[in-house]
Amino acid sequence: MKKPTLIHALIPIAFLIFLLSVNVLYWGDDTLAGSNQMALMFAAGVAVIVSLTLGVKWLDIKKNIVKTIGSAMPSILILLLIGALSGTWLLSGIVPALVYYGLEILHPNIFLFAAVIISGLVSLATGSSWSTIATIGIALLGIGDAMGINKAIVAGAIISGAYFGDKMSPLSDTTNLAPAMAGTDLFTHIKYMLFTTGPTMIITLTIFLIIGFTYDFGTSTTSVADVQLAIKNTFNINPLLFLAPIILIVIIIKKMPPIPALMIGSLLGGVAAIIFQPQLISQLSGIDAGYAKQSYMVVLQSMYGDIAIDTGNAKISKLFTSSGMAGMLLTVWLIIAAMVFGGVMESSGLLKRITLSIIKYARSTGSLVASTAVTCIFFNITASDQYISIVVPGKMFAKTYKDKNLKPEVLSRTLEDAGTVTSVLVPWNTGGATQSRVLGVGTLEYLPYAFFNYLSPLMTILVAYLNIKIRRIKK
Repeated sequence: MKKPTLIHALIPIAFLIFLLSVNVLYWGDDTLAGSNQMALMFAAGVAVIVSLTLGVKWLDIKKNIVKTIGSAMPSILILLLIGALSGTWLLSGIVPALVYYGLEILHPNIFLFAAVIISGLVSLATGSSWSTIATIGIALLGIGDAMGINKAIVAGAIISGAYFGDKMSPLSDTTNLAPAMAGTDLFTHIKYMLFTTGPTMIITLTIFLIIGFTYDFGTSTTSVADVQLAIKNTFNINPLLFLAPIILIVIIIKKMPPIPALMIGSLLGGVAAIIFQPQLISQLSGIDAGYAKQSYMVVLQSMYGDIAIDTGNAKISKLFTSSGMAGMLLTVWLIIAAMVFGGVMESSGLLKRITLSIIKYARSTGSLVASTAVTCIFFNITASDQYISIVVPGKMFAKTYKDKNLKPEVLSRTLEDAGTVTSVLVPWNTGGATQSRVLGVGTLEYLPYAFFNYLSPLMTILVAYLNIKIRRIKK
């Protein structure tokens, strides 16, 4: 097998960027309907041709593709279960209840600020940005929409808070993965992240506070009172509905894996729907049968397919729709296509060749941290998975950091600041694809407002160049 040159490595990347640009030009914000998936598959085909010319065997390429898709299966299963959970939590009245009470408590001016804090606290407690966005995030989006706030701005606030909590939680998988790759311990890693994460979060909260006090809420054609009245007339709003999210948060804190936790959350939503919303279930079933049959059919429908609840107000009814697992299938397709492309690029060493070109420019501490951050972002764009963006650069840069007498927590912090949080900013990454589908807001729409996520890598680079709190190995 020949060693790939930088030209070899850049050919599939350039082809992918060209196709994605054409897709945006022709399809606008509807590129996730299939055109981006095809772009990734075509680019994977180009990468296969380049790999074959280098002497890589097709069986080795195929083996790596299967392995890469396999690594994404947990994310795919979580995505499908989030679809089921969103359906049952809507049908049961859990999400409408959160919206109803949230409108009473949260003032519009401080709503965005509060959304960051609430998302951050829940994610910190659960260790999962995905679960936070799929539950509390959906409710906060509904509250913001009722207040007349642009959905993209609300989504940016939710994502900023959720990824802050995920990044700082000892329960988070990425927070455990980064120090493991760098060679330091978990709590040293978390404490050291405060030097970059703290200032980034303060800046993020300040920006959202300014937006909140300068935002023109007069564009909303639906009053908060109208929304609350429509919810109360449609659902049985009962404080006992909050038992389901409380139980879900508790079992996640107790370190139950996300897949069984989300399954339990979905089932709790279904049980709550049967208990608290009998009138709504009978109405949605559209059949003259016993309540047992109606409940079974409607709850199952909410898990796997479309459900739309009519509140009598067309604008408010838009808040209460869900597509269940079926609504996640386009995103699953996108993730699989991205994994195919990443698998081909990795099998032939094309990704590694690009990162080696970046490493040679890392001479000072600042340039080394900047190179690591760029590499993490590069893997989020090309390999389309946040775990790969932590694992591969972690392995690649560990020796370089040690040779420059830098403690491993400098590397682990950089991996989190640039790898974990930027995955949600890439439309075809598992993070970006999932959150845009769950929230119903395009990745490129919320990207400008996900301040925490793109300020984090900039902050870690700035701190390194200014040589602030850079820990070194004593000779």
